[in-house]
Amino acid sequence: MRREPLPAIALALLVAASLAAWLTSTSDEGAAVRDTLFAEEADTLPRPEVTLAFAGDVHFEGRLARLVTQPGSTLGPLSAALREADLAIVNLESALTARGSRARKELETPSARYWFRTPPAALDVLARSGVDVVSLANNHAGDYGGVGVRDALRAGRRGPVRVVGVGRDADEAFRAQEFEVKGIAVAVLAADASTRESRDPIWAAGPTWGGIAAARVPRTDRLLAEVRAAAERADLVVVQLHWGAEGATCATEDQVTLAKSLADAGADVVAGSHSHTLLGSGLLGDTYVSYGLGNFHWYHGRNADTGVLRLRFRGDELVGEEWVPGLMPERGAPARALRGAAATAAQERWQAHRACTSLRPVGAEDTVEAGTELPPFEGSVEPIGAALASRMASSHDPAMCPVPLASLRYLRVTHVGFDGRAREGELAVHVDHANDLLTVFRELYEARWPIERMRLVSDYGGDDDASMAANNTSGFNCRRVLGQPNWSRHAFGDAVDLNPVQNPYVTDGQILPRAGAPFAGVDRSPGAETAPGVIHDGDVVVNAFERIGWTWGGRWPEPDFQHFAAPE
Repeated sequence: MRREPLPAIALALLVAASLAAWLTSTSDEGAAVRDTLFAEEADTLPRPEVTLAFAGDVHFEGRLARLVTQPGSTLGPLSAALREADLAIVNLESALTARGSRARKELETPSARYWFRTPPAALDVLARSGVDVVSLANNHAGDYGGVGVRDALRAGRRGPVRVVGVGRDADEAFRAQEFEVKGIAVAVLAADASTRESRDPIWAAGPTWGGIAAARVPRTDRLLAEVRAAAERADLVVVQLHWGAEGATCATEDQVTLAKSLADAGADVVAGSHSHTLLGSGLLGDTYVSYGLGNFHWYHGRNADTGVLRLRFRGDELVGEEWVPGLMPERGAPARALRGAAATAAQERWQAHRACTSLRPVGAEDTVEAGTELPPFEGSVEPIGAALASRMASSHDPAMCPVPLASLRYLRVTHVGFDGRAREGELAVHVDHANDLLTVFRELYEARWPIERMRLVSDYGGDDDASMAANNTSGFNCRRVLGQPNWSRHAFGDAVDLNPVQNPYVTDGQILPRAGAPFAGVDRSPGAETAPGVIHDGDVVVNAFERIGWTWGGRWPEPDFQHFAAPE
């Protein structure tokens, strides 16, 4: 008997029912197909967008102490920027206790010793302000000894905000707090990399004693191991750090080293504070790094710029960055939110801090095609005016330095960065060399020889080590020769150092900066094939400087590969 064809609708219903029965079967084959189909469907769905928020140092000292017992109190108007995020993280620069005695701080300069504490009810203020995670890995969490650490742990277990960076032993101190946000797994870790202030064990938790998660360079193995483990489990790994140098305007060499190690270990975000100033933020490969978020809720406003950093992720992909700016009044927190032109100016100041880092802006490409046309070279020479003199105060003392500012000139030049793009650099040199050096940097630009950055050394507090660590190309700096009483050629404006990391100073068993160690032994003979930014004999850099009569320190018995100097 011939069967009549089923109507289309009936046929579709029969096929659907059969497929459903097959997919809901308990057989291994049916389960495997079902999982495959559902996985393929999930891959085609848009991934949810998650916003993470970060703010700088918080405490409740002085008149701010009353907020802890004040009903409904928050961290102020900028709290809204924290509450609007899916996960918000801050550093509590304080022992979380109302008990205990002041800890010894015998390693700290007596005039610089401070003790901060706040009762556990401070976590309620943070929760009302939108904070989800608070780090206690800092140089004040142990200010009131072991009692304070134990109270902090108890408060963290009972309170409305998760606590990271402190524990009954190292395992707990370094352990990540894990969250599921819109189906995205987020792991948050914290560590203290600031200068240790006491030998008391609580300042570095160990195998059998409680304290703070300490990860000071080079002792970072435990933190890096935890980050690698978290990266295996989570979509996003966030590391909150207390690091850097107080009052610094640029990242230290240790910060740069640790950021690179954490990025290599799998961290997606590395953010921190401690300097009490804003520092640069941006991308290091695929890892977002913020070297310094400044003060957020502090008892004074001497460093007034503050704000909330918000990062938007789609799944594990960073898709947006926002700085919500604020200004701290002179009397301290709470900071007021900025609007309009004031907000735009504050955001530009925040962006400008990136200039003394190797970080790139969110959305910028890593490199530019080699054949891409560059804009024309631009160079200028100017006297040192009043504004520049003020800015250069840390690198020039009129009562001490061998040349007056009137004998120096300020150069602006375009140079090619390591990303292949045209950048603006600046340099201070002696008036006698200004025009010759314009010729040199024009030649390097046209040859596309890359320079990481060119900033005045005063942006690093006049600290040559910090400038070198940032791979900063520099000229004038009123300093002595390393380990000697006589003036450096830089103190006369007669020398220039280029890309110190790729071209380190190798002396007396030392390699300066430390990050230059991989480049200390590379072949620098004529015709050598070298990495970008490395100087070698007979290359465009050496030839350009020799044409103006300058000599290269790379030929010294203890080579200073970065160094070029005018004839004496």
